[in-house]
Amino acid sequence: MENNEILELTTSSWREKVYIETAEYIIRGYVFMPKIGKKSRLLSEILNTNKQFIAVKNCTIESKLNPQREVEEHEFLQVNISTILLMRPLYED
Repeated sequence: MENNEILELTTSSWREKVYIETAEYIIRGYVFMPKIGKKSRLLSEILNTNKQFIAVKNCTIESKLNPQREVEEHEFLQVNISTILLMRPLYED
């Protein structure tokens, strides 16, 4: 078992890789939620909280309005929930 796997087992949160689309951007990264309830409800719980922003870690941002713009990489980003048009799990092959 690798160190990052051990760390993930000992933390008290779920990690989910997601695809987020807004009117201007496509964001791919990880969202986190406490290990309360079922993991299958993670994304709906994030979107239905009373918070205005969600945190996305280790993410990339692509501009939809300017496709020639270079893809940005960030360790941390806050996304306003009201700007999200689509959010879904992003499964890795």
